[in-house]
Amino acid sequence: MRVAYLGPEGTFTHQAVRTWAAGLPGETLRALPQGTVGEVHDAVSSGAADVGVVAIESSVEGHVVPSLDVLLGSADVVAVDEVVLDISFDAFVRPGHGVLTEATAHPHGLAQCRRFVVERGLVEVPAASNGAACRDVQGHQVAFGPRLCGELYGLETLAESVEDHPGARTRFLVLDRRARAVERFARRRDASDDGATAWRTTVAVTPVVTGPGVLARITDAFGARAVNMSSLVTRPLKAREGQYVFVVTLDAAPWEVRELFGDLLAAGDALKVLGAYPAAPGEGGLDGQLADHAPAGSVRHEDADAVVDRGLLW
Repeated sequence: MRVAYLGPEGTFTHQAVRTWAAGLPGETLRALPQGTVGEVHDAVSSGAADVGVVAIESSVEGHVVPSLDVLLGSADVVAVDEVVLDISFDAFVRPGHGVLTEATAHPHGLAQCRRFVVERGLVEVPAASNGAACRDVQGHQVAFGPRLCGELYGLETLAESVEDHPGARTRFLVLDRRARAVERFARRRDASDDGATAWRTTVAVTPVVTGPGVLARITDAFGARAVNMSSLVTRPLKAREGQYVFVVTLDAAPWEVRELFGDLLAAGDALKVLGAYPAAPGEGGLDGQLADHAPAGSVRHEDADAVVDRGLLW
């Protein structure tokens, strides 16, 4: 199986490819590193690769916009599976390095290792990927990447697990051509497991009529059908200033929410399913321990009036 991914070797996406392929016994994997997320899409679209793997969401940095925009703009590529990885960064240097003045990684990697950078007074140098940063690291630089980069590129480990937020996770999507996805899902739907498998679907909702209350109308439609929304992202319509497409991830398979999609279509919205896939174990919305997850400075009903006033700028 030919799998395109954001290269070079040693990226977290490369690690996600290996993890995903490990669940396909008997398959011979041929990993095809690409220079950009767009090139991963094009390899799948053209048939140069059987599938592609891209990062879609970091628990620290949020959605990966290039991956999201590629799916929004694609007519014939869709997500059919997901891989969730625990993310940890090691700091690497060249053997015999000189004075270290810079830190290099993908922008998301730099953001997740900022404390290490600041404490050592390093200057951030963004790279196309964490793997590329490790491959190309110079004698005055520290590169952040997954542990396998040290072995791949003959680097010395300056420090292990230097991320600011231990326990961070990143979700990756497996991409396939839409025509093959229709066939794949038809087989899954016909071989129903009576709801034993938890599904996740990502759908783009583009309102035809905009104005006050449009987002409330869309979210009300989900509530009326008792369909849980696990995330909501807005992206601008490229050709229309001030208008947006709402990208909703919901906890169900597309064929389980026919009535909901029918409601949205009847209201005049344009719909496009960007992906559908079995959810990784333990994935989903907040687990009820909201106080442990809410941003610093958030207030709650039981807080003192002065605390609430400060938090809400009343």
